[in-house]
Amino acid sequence: MKIAHNYLTGIILVCSIIFASCSSEEKSKYSYQEVENDPLQTRIYTLDNGMKVYISVNRDEPRVQTNIAVRAGSKYDPSETTGLAHYLEHMLFKGNSQIASLDWEAEKVLLQQISDLYELQKNTANADEKKAIYARIDSVSQEAAKFVVPNEYDKMISSLGANGTNAYTSNERTVYVNDIPANELEKWLFVEATRFSELTLRLFHTELEAVYEEFNRSQDNDYRKQYVGLMELLFPKHQYGTQTTIGEGEHLKNPSMVNIHNYFNTYYVPNNMAIILAGDLNYDETIALIDKYFGSWKSKPLPVYNPPVEDPISAIKSKDVFGPNTERLSMAFRFDGADSKDALYLKLIDGILSNGKAGLIDINLLKKQEVIEAYSSPNIMLDYSFLYMGATPKAGQSLDEAKELLLAQIDLIKKGEFDDWLPQAVVNNLKLNEMRYAEDNGFRAYMLTNAYILEQDWDNYIHTNDQLEKITKEEIVKFANEKFKNNYAIVYKRTGVDTTIFKVDKPKITPVDINRESKSDFAMTFDSMPETRLEPLFLDYEKEIYKNELRKDIPYYSIRNETNGLFELNYILDMGSKHDLEMAFAINYLPYLGTSKYSAEDLTKEFFKLGIDFSVYTAEERIYVSLSGLQDSFEEGLKLFEELLSDPVADQEALKKLIGNKIKERDDNKKEKTYIHRYALAGYAKYGPVNPFKNILSESQMNSISAERLTERIKELTSYQHLVFYYGPEKDNSIIASLEKHHKTPENLLPYPAEKEFPELEQTENLVYFVDFDMVQTELLMLNKSVLFSKDLMPYANIFNEYFGAGLSSIVFQEIRESKALAYAAYCFYTVPSKMDESHYLQAYIGTQTNKLGQATDAIIELLNNMPEAQGQFEDAKTAALKKIETERITKSGIFWNYYSARERGLDTDVRKSIYNEVAKMEMSNLKSFFSENIAGKKFTYCVIGKRDEVDFEALKKLGEVKELTLEEIFGY
Repeated sequence: MKIAHNYLTGIILVCSIIFASCSSEEKSKYSYQEVENDPLQTRIYTLDNGMKVYISVNRDEPRVQTNIAVRAGSKYDPSETTGLAHYLEHMLFKGNSQIASLDWEAEKVLLQQISDLYELQKNTANADEKKAIYARIDSVSQEAAKFVVPNEYDKMISSLGANGTNAYTSNERTVYVNDIPANELEKWLFVEATRFSELTLRLFHTELEAVYEEFNRSQDNDYRKQYVGLMELLFPKHQYGTQTTIGEGEHLKNPSMVNIHNYFNTYYVPNNMAIILAGDLNYDETIALIDKYFGSWKSKPLPVYNPPVEDPISAIKSKDVFGPNTERLSMAFRFDGADSKDALYLKLIDGILSNGKAGLIDINLLKKQEVIEAYSSPNIMLDYSFLYMGATPKAGQSLDEAKELLLAQIDLIKKGEFDDWLPQAVVNNLKLNEMRYAEDNGFRAYMLTNAYILEQDWDNYIHTNDQLEKITKEEIVKFANEKFKNNYAIVYKRTGVDTTIFKVDKPKITPVDINRESKSDFAMTFDSMPETRLEPLFLDYEKEIYKNELRKDIPYYSIRNETNGLFELNYILDMGSKHDLEMAFAINYLPYLGTSKYSAEDLTKEFFKLGIDFSVYTAEERIYVSLSGLQDSFEEGLKLFEELLSDPVADQEALKKLIGNKIKERDDNKKEKTYIHRYALAGYAKYGPVNPFKNILSESQMNSISAERLTERIKELTSYQHLVFYYGPEKDNSIIASLEKHHKTPENLLPYPAEKEFPELEQTENLVYFVDFDMVQTELLMLNKSVLFSKDLMPYANIFNEYFGAGLSSIVFQEIRESKALAYAAYCFYTVPSKMDESHYLQAYIGTQTNKLGQATDAIIELLNNMPEAQGQFEDAKTAALKKIETERITKSGIFWNYYSARERGLDTDVRKSIYNEVAKMEMSNLKSFFSENIAGKKFTYCVIGKRDEVDFEALKKLGEVKELTLEEIFGY
């Protein structure tokens, strides 16, 4: 991809749209739109039936990100059956009269009976009668399931070597995503054209149960509560605020298959859909294939949607929501929609407020540590937009005080009290980020999808930054004074019991049979289609990484960036918090310091002006010191960064705030469900009471360290052994010369301090650790320590995870969710440690309704002791694993990080080669042997988090000895 040199300087000429239409063997017969100087190299086609096709070419690897976007979201849901668009999204994975069907004529009769029963249930008021009708639905569903191949769509797509198969629904869109090998494009199109050609609502009641689970999980999400509350205040008339994507609980309990079919027939039409592809493609061949498979679809008139018009917000609107998490606030100002001047200004104002570096919020609130967290973000939708802002207060600070700090930043814009250079720097930063992200097919597809859904002209959309560049400071100030008044909505998230939770209870469901070895006629046709396989490409570290030395004890590695004018520079120290807690704390202190020449705030602004990012990060065993950005600014950026490392000025007030905020953050972590479960409790389970998670400085230890001591430690940083890695467009001799000039180190480098060791616990019996938390669902994580890292186990882990534990067509997902509807989320995988002295682990997870925990756990334990054997599914998993490696291309800076990861495991070659060769010759018998040795019959530590009053402790006792742990026990403070 070539990007003009003037891209970042904002001197791009006004671009013209080129229309091309020609018919010959050399040229495409399809007309398209193309924009000059488009960094995404996009062509936009329109088929005769109105379907849009966006193709963006990026040849970095032989893969394609595919998005099928439908202008159909929750705002179009019928008011009596909200959540419909989202549920329809789920059902599009179930197949239709061709995909996954074993006997359509027999099945469709039963599906009609089920549909009629749901209509009867929806229109019945008596609870007992509803229950009886549901029992009939369950009974008929068992018969209908006999004619279905569950997850056949996912099996076919997985066999292509697809990654990230998923979909999402929001206010105005439903988008179906896949990342596929480029050579499998036609087979993908064959499946998708059939998939979207008609709707079949099969396996409906088990999938509805999964949506119940998703709804209940949303009740445990305090962030969602805030967002929903804010939307209700902003949009009391519009569906943005009156309807949620997940839908109302009562509506989910009383679905209408008739309404879902009507919705599909109305909105899933070619003139309301777009196929969006980004990756290794040929324009002419691709559009011809898309026309072949989708061109025969018939367009239909779309209903006219007249968005409700909201009254102006003339006074502050507020609301309280409650939940167990830490207190925070969110607020928003409402504006006009995507096509308005408002939407354009919002992007620029958001950058002035919060760009992650030198915005007003970044400098005045975060750099000065006035709050724990603060941010802003523009949310641009078709009918309306809003500027979303939020903050988490520090200790002793009220939510209203945090709110006033946010509003004060808005007032600075209204007064024009921001640097004159800031708007242009914001635009340059946006362009810089686009250059970074343009290398990623997923980002390209997202950009194109957004333009389609928001009905944006691509020329205007891709050159939004050029439009922002024309907005003057005076215009920004005028806009802010006109628009930002006491006309905002605010939601206070308070810590407390939520009395408004609506829980959808589990209906009685009879497990449906899983026809694992069956295939539809369609799938057999799919299997017989010709395909080409690519040769995998493996890394040769010696050839692809340049190695030198800055001096005899500082290794230098580099890889040339031949794509754009950006660089990355990393100093890597093989020491972290396990080696030196004080140094780790000093690293956390560094971002709040200045030098004898610049204050901390001014230093941040200087980096921002240069288009340079700097970061320091401490992991348990490593410190990363990084600089990145525009190569043209490399020398100045390096000089500035080295000045900070060698001349940090102690700031006692900054240290005091840092310590106070650290203590508050630690307290907040004890209120976050995921943090408790996945970090604190899992760490306790793997290591016991003394573990890496609890390896932190205590409050008294932090208070005993002076600011001067910490700055001295920072100055020592590059006195330790380290290596240097550079990725960029400049020649190595030039980079080395710059480093020799600015990167000053002592004659004798310091060795690393001894690493504190945390032995992993051996498991001799089943144990259950339980932590009480106010939540609707219950989550369980199962852990079994296996053997120390073994390269020989990596191929088996690959296939086991593909076949058994992860993905929509895996054994675990089929049994737990598809057949038994026992959990929304369930998976199992055999981990591969990142270091040679660490162990593999068998991990399994279930997130389920509290009253289903015992059944769900029994089901997954049964699977972990008796692996179902499905030869066809095994072959598909094996093919998928091979194709993923065949089409994976590790490039650019990723080559070095792959090498570094291999080195941590004691390897000196690309391990994918041995994985590929072993998987290619693997048989089911090999997987069975792996399963019997490493999976079956193992002891587990069960980490359970849920509401004590509702959890079935008798079910937990069947698993092993139960011990309830307090937050103080697992956090250590």
